[in-house]
Amino acid sequence: MTPISVGHPRILSIEDDLVLGAYVREHLGRCGFQVTWCRDGREGLAVARAQAFDVVLMDILLPGLDGLNVLTQLRQSHSTPVVLMSALGAEADRISGFRLGADDYLPKPFSIAELRVRIEAILRRVALDRRPQPSPIAPSRDSLRFDDELYEVFYGEHAAGLTRSEYRLLETLNRNGDEVLSKAFLYQHVLQRGYAAHDRSLDMHISQIRRKLNAIGYTERKVRTVWGKGYVLSAGDEMV
Repeated sequence: MTPISVGHPRILSIEDDLVLGAYVREHLGRCGFQVTWCRDGREGLAVARAQAFDVVLMDILLPGLDGLNVLTQLRQSHSTPVVLMSALGAEADRISGFRLGADDYLPKPFSIAELRVRIEAILRRVALDRRPQPSPIAPSRDSLRFDDELYEVFYGEHAAGLTRSEYRLLETLNRNGDEVLSKAFLYQHVLQRGYAAHDRSLDMHISQIRRKLNAIGYTERKVRTVWGKGYVLSAGDEMV
């Protein structure tokens, strides 16, 4: 499979492990990606700010400036998709990363095949985001307003502060009304990759959507879990 975007997608890899960093650069390069490799957080942040990249791959434990701090500072000025990498089972790191605006999380150790799938899924999502959108129907005052240009939802004058992945998930749930959407469907059609039982990315995104809607005072509908089936944006009682 060739990379999704036109030309050679530019990847910034911020990884201090010399063996893994060289491995990622070599193998992604063979797949048609243009990879820039930085070995510490401060250098990586400077390069990410100075140049345009399609995706940033970043370890959390970095010398100079750790990955979560790099992400925090990068998000102040750039919306470049970020994939965080860390040891399997580091749930606190995953939660912090998604709250700070990470687009995906890849536990170590990982295969190059899985890394490539994650990157290509992000490139597909970005390509979909750039497509012209139909004119939205004017919402009522007490409903969420979806802004496809900003990838943001508003309740009154309050913006939820969603990431692009969170926006696409919420917009998909909203568009499908009271229909329960399975995890497999959401992974395939929103996150653009297959569902795997160990992958908690969707759960993390849903958790962040719920937290952010609560923070702006929106309670008319909630993202509800239908156990064994999936998720739905519903005004009804929670289904378990």
